[in-house]
Amino acid sequence: MDTTDILKRVRQIEIKTRGLSSNIFAGEYHTAFKGRGMMFSEVREYHYGDDIRSIDWNVTARFNHPYVKIFEEERELTVMLLIDVSGSREFGTTWRFKKNIITEIAAVLAFSAIQNNDKTGVIFFSDRIEKFIPPKKGRKHILHIIRELITYSPEQRETNISEVLRYLTNAIKKRCTAFVISDFIDDNFEDALKIANQKHDMVALRVYDPRETLLPDIGFVQFKDAETGENQWINTSNKNTRQAFNKWWEENERNLNTTFTKCGVDSVAVRTDEDYVKALMSLFKKRN
Repeated sequence: MDTTDILKRVRQIEIKTRGLSSNIFAGEYHTAFKGRGMMFSEVREYHYGDDIRSIDWNVTARFNHPYVKIFEEERELTVMLLIDVSGSREFGTTWRFKKNIITEIAAVLAFSAIQNNDKTGVIFFSDRIEKFIPPKKGRKHILHIIRELITYSPEQRETNISEVLRYLTNAIKKRCTAFVISDFIDDNFEDALKIANQKHDMVALRVYDPRETLLPDIGFVQFKDAETGENQWINTSNKNTRQAFNKWWEENERNLNTTFTKCGVDSVAVRTDEDYVKALMSLFKKRN
């Protein structure tokens, strides 16, 4: 892809995702993610109907009259996009690969963030930290992110979600909202996710292809592992093989949902052959 094609693709994504963030997601994003961080504003006298949990007992004791603490939502948040750039994102059996969906979702979230005056940063990861783009504001910064999403070529092809979660916890000191956008073909990241969610507001966005859920009966097929490069012939006409594959998917699905629930992390799944707008709206409404 030459420079002209890259700029054209960046512009196409900007037009589509900026429009979505302006016309559909702006209010939903604000409601779902603003106000998660609250800062102290002032103390005033207690009024009938105030939540008694907000009473400032020290001030109340000093003046012998009830006073309450008033908090305001933080006007500026930091949004971090943790983008999976491992080999499996290059898989797709519909008209879009997983990486195309990941790019558009990341762009929508980035434009929604800057419209709410939030900073946006990005961490590309495989089984290592591939690239870190520090949080900033502005359209120029978002276009730089989109260009990197389109053109970045990772040095490694395998996946280690725990690695990026540990990096986020150590690198971003102030509490942020962090979206992990991945197919989550990995395991043993529960502890790292739990720790990260104690410091930050973690959200999991899982992108998958419909062919990953069901193995078709099409005879002998050579499969290649996108992350290890390993090739293997599989007889898809074998009923036991298809059942084993389906069982793996169902178990993986249950394990992921259990992990997200145990860690207290909001999550949503997006299929490459479906409209991701509905999935994001569902996520935002779930957080309201």
